[in-house]
Amino acid sequence: MPRFRRWLRWLLALFVAFSLVGAIALGSLYYVVSSKLPDVQALRNVELQEPMYVYDNEGKLMAVFGETRRYPVQMKDVPERLKQAFLATEDARFYQHDGIDYKGIARAVWLIARTGSKDGVPGGSTITQQVARQFFLSSEVSYTRKFAEILLARKIESELSKDEIFELYLNKSFFGNRAYGIGAAAEYYYGKKLAELDLDEMASLAGIPKFPSSGNPLSNPERARQRRDNYVLQRMADLGYVTQAEADAAKAVAMHASPHEPPVQVYAPYVAELVRQEMIAKYGGDVLNKGYHVTTTINGQLQDAANTAVRDGLITYDHRHGWHGVEQHFDISADADNTALARHIAGIPAQSGLQPAVVSATHADGSITVVLADRSELVLPVAASRWTNRSPAKLVTRGDMIRVRAGSKEGEWLIDQIPRGQSALVSVDAESGALRALVGGFSFAGNKFNRATQARRQPGSSFKPFIYAAAFDKGFNPASIVLDAPVVFRDRRGKTWQPQNDGGGFRGPMRLREALVQSRNLVSVRLLDSMGVDYARKYISEFGFQEAELPPNLSMSLGTASLTPLSVARGYAVFANGGSRVDTWIIDEIKDRDGNVIFKENPAMACRGCGGTSSAGAAPVSQVVDGFNFGAEAAPAPVAAKPAEAKPETIEAPKPVNPNARTAPRAIDERTAYQLVSMMRDVVQRGTGTAAKVLGREDVGGKTGSTNDHRDAWFSGFGGPLATTVWVGRDDFRSLGYREYGGKAALPIWIDYMRVALKDAPIAKNDPPSGMVQATLNGATEWVKTEDLDRVQDFDFGQQDHATDDAAFDIF
Repeated sequence: MPRFRRWLRWLLALFVAFSLVGAIALGSLYYVVSSKLPDVQALRNVELQEPMYVYDNEGKLMAVFGETRRYPVQMKDVPERLKQAFLATEDARFYQHDGIDYKGIARAVWLIARTGSKDGVPGGSTITQQVARQFFLSSEVSYTRKFAEILLARKIESELSKDEIFELYLNKSFFGNRAYGIGAAAEYYYGKKLAELDLDEMASLAGIPKFPSSGNPLSNPERARQRRDNYVLQRMADLGYVTQAEADAAKAVAMHASPHEPPVQVYAPYVAELVRQEMIAKYGGDVLNKGYHVTTTINGQLQDAANTAVRDGLITYDHRHGWHGVEQHFDISADADNTALARHIAGIPAQSGLQPAVVSATHADGSITVVLADRSELVLPVAASRWTNRSPAKLVTRGDMIRVRAGSKEGEWLIDQIPRGQSALVSVDAESGALRALVGGFSFAGNKFNRATQARRQPGSSFKPFIYAAAFDKGFNPASIVLDAPVVFRDRRGKTWQPQNDGGGFRGPMRLREALVQSRNLVSVRLLDSMGVDYARKYISEFGFQEAELPPNLSMSLGTASLTPLSVARGYAVFANGGSRVDTWIIDEIKDRDGNVIFKENPAMACRGCGGTSSAGAAPVSQVVDGFNFGAEAAPAPVAAKPAEAKPETIEAPKPVNPNARTAPRAIDERTAYQLVSMMRDVVQRGTGTAAKVLGREDVGGKTGSTNDHRDAWFSGFGGPLATTVWVGRDDFRSLGYREYGGKAALPIWIDYMRVALKDAPIAKNDPPSGMVQATLNGATEWVKTEDLDRVQDFDFGQQDHATDDAAFDIF
C-alpha cells in the first residue's frame, strides 16, 4: 500500500508538471500567435476585387475588365432561402455558436471516420473560420495555422455581427470560372439576380464552394447534381428550411447552368481597349480590380452606326474585287461527322458577323453543306454566292474553311470572306473634341491593331485644306488665281521632281475655290512653294499635328505626311468649330465602387469670336525653302474688287456662367476657318465628294484623299456638330485596286455613318465672322478678310523650272 501511494504521488506530480508545462506552452503559443493576429476591424473596410466597367455616354455597358467576376451584395438583398442553403451546407449552427462549432467539428470527424470520404460531409470549419482563412491566412495545413484560425474566428465574432460575417463570406467565396461571391456566381451560371433564383439553383450554388473548380455545374454537372440533391437539398429538408416535397421538386429539375457574361449593350472593343490603356496609365495596373465605373464620351447609337458602316463598306469594297479563295483547308476523313468537322474551327473566332464554317459536302445542283463551330449544319443554295458570279460548289471542296453570314431575309445564309482591306473611322464633337464613335478595323477579334490611333498613313489630297488655310493666312483667298500648269523642280545635282495632277492634264489659271473642289495637285504645290515650307509647317502644326511629322519639303502639299486618322479628324474639327484647337478625349467620368465621382473631365471648348488670329506668324519668310531658291516675290497684279457692305461686328460673346469653364486655344483665324468650310461644302456640292449630297444637308463638307497607286483612300469632313474621318487601306500597304479613290472606297462609309449620326441634328451655320467683307475678285464674289482687299495678289510664277539644292522624290 505505501508503495502504491508513492506511485500515486509520483503520477500526480508528473501530471501537475506536465499540466504546467502544457499550460505554459499553450500560453506561449497563444501569446506568439495572438500577437501576430491582424486587426479584424479592417474587415469593415475591406476592398474586394471587382472588375472595371466601361459605359457609353448614356450608361450602356461597353466592356468589363478584370481578373475576377464579382458583384458584391448586401445581406438585405440575399433571399432567406439562399441564406438557408449555405447554412445547411456549411454551418447550420452559425447563428448559435461563438465562432467555433465544437459539435460540428466532432460530427465531421465521426462522419469522415465512418465513410472514409470528405464528400458530402458538412465542413468542420465554421463560416467565421472560413472568413478568417479567406482574408487573413494562407492555405497551409498546420496546427499553428489552425490555432490562428480559431483565435481569429473568436476575435472576428467579438467585433463583427453575424450578418456582417455572413456577408463577407458570401462575397469572398470562390465559385469557379473566375466568379467570386454569390452575386457573380448567380449572374455567371444562371444569368440572374439573387432574388430571381429558383430553389434548385440556390442549392446548386451553395454546393460549389467546397469543390469550386472540379465540382461546379459546368465543369462537372453530374457531381454538382449529386451534391445539390443528396446533400444540400436533403439537408435543407432535414433542418426544416424546406419541406421534403419542395426538396424533391427541386431535385427533379435538370441541371441547366450555362455561361452568362454581362450583357454588352454597345459593341466597341477598340474603344474599350483605349479606355483600359488610359486607366492603367492614370491609376496603375491594379485599376482593373478596384471596381471603377468609367463613363466615356462614346454615343452608343453612333458607335453602332460606325461599326455597321465600316463592316458593310469593306465588304462592298471586297466584293468589287471578287472571290480570293478559301481561308484554309483541312484534311478530313470520309467518315468524319459534324463533331469532328466542328473541332477544326473550335478556336477560330467570328469576325464582324462572319462565322467560320467547314464544307462537309458539295452537291450537283451547285449548293453545298457546311458545319458551324456549334456543330449545326447549313445548306447554302446557289444564291448564297451570287456576288461571285459562281455557284458555291464551284468555289469550294470538302474540307475547305469559309465564312458565312446571316442574310437580310429570315433564315438566309450567305457565303462571304474576310476583306483584304481595312478601315478606320473617327468621329469627334467639333466643339469639345469628345470622341463620339471610333472603329479601328474590320474586326477586333481578327486583329487588335487600332488603325484609328496607331496606323500612320499618308492622307493624300485630304491634307490640302491645311495647305490652303496656311496660304489664306498669307493673303490668298478663295478667289485668288493660281496656275495649274507643269512645273519642274531641279536640284543642283541635276535631279528633278515633276509633280503631276491625278489623271494628268492641266487647266491653266484657276481660282483656289475651284482648285480645291477639283483637287488639283499642282495648285497645292505652287501654294506651298509661294508661302514657304517652313512657314507652312509651323502654321499647320497649330491644328494639333507635330511639326516633326510634317515633311520638310514640297511633297507635303500632296499629303505625304504620315498621320493617324484620329489626328486628321482633330484637324478637321478646327475648321468645323471656327478655328479652335480642341483636344480629343474619351473618358468623361470615373466613379469608385461606392458611386463617388473621383474624376470628371472639364474639356476646353471651342469659342467662336474668342481671340483673333492664330500664333502661326504673319511675317513673310525667306524665299529659300528647303534648299529651293525661288528668288524675289512677283509683284502683285491689279485686282478688280467691289467691296460689299461689311458684315456688322458681332456682339462679344458673354462670359461663361461656369467659373471652371475652359476655352480651347485658337489654332487659326476664324475667318480662315469660315472660308475653308465654305470651300469644302462646295467639294460636296460639285466636286470630288458629290456622293455626299445624298445626305441632303447644306452643312456637309469635306475632302477626299487618295495616295499613289491607291494605297490609301480617305474622306474627312464635317456636318452638324461632328467632324469625321474615314480611312481605307491595306495593312501590307498594297494597292486597294484600280480606281479605288477616296470618293469610291472611303466616302460611302462616311456617308452611311453620317446618315445616322446627323439624323435630327440641326443644320450647322457658317455665317461670316466679323472682319470680313464681300467683294468681287477675279470675276467671283467671295467673303474675304478686310485687310486682304489692300493686298490681294495674283501670282505670276513665270518660269516653271527652278534650281534647288535638294529635291523631294518618291512623291505620293
